[in-house]
Amino acid sequence: MPINKNKGKGGIKAILADLFELPREVMLDLPRITMIGNLQLYLENHRGVISYDQNQVRVAAKEGEIIIRGENLQIKNLMAEELVIKGSIEGLEYDL
Repeated sequence: MPINKNKGKGGIKAILADLFELPREVMLDLPRITMIGNLQLYLENHRGVISYDQNQVRVAAKEGEIIIRGENLQIKNLMAEELVIKGSIEGLEYDL
């Protein structure tokens, strides 16, 4: 059976992720966002902070950027590919 390299977003990597039951965010280098209520946001696979203030944090992703809006936002942990933001999170936007 031939493999269609253009099948959906991610092509061959997406097919391999499905075939070997690997997490797609790892194979495709996609951001993974985990929120605890509206108080904390954990972001994996980011490309760096674009801008930051207490009401908005803009983070680069492989494709586009992630915008976190809220009040009293604080970056509590910033590592090469992981980011923790605390505060009152009011909105989240993935802008491609």
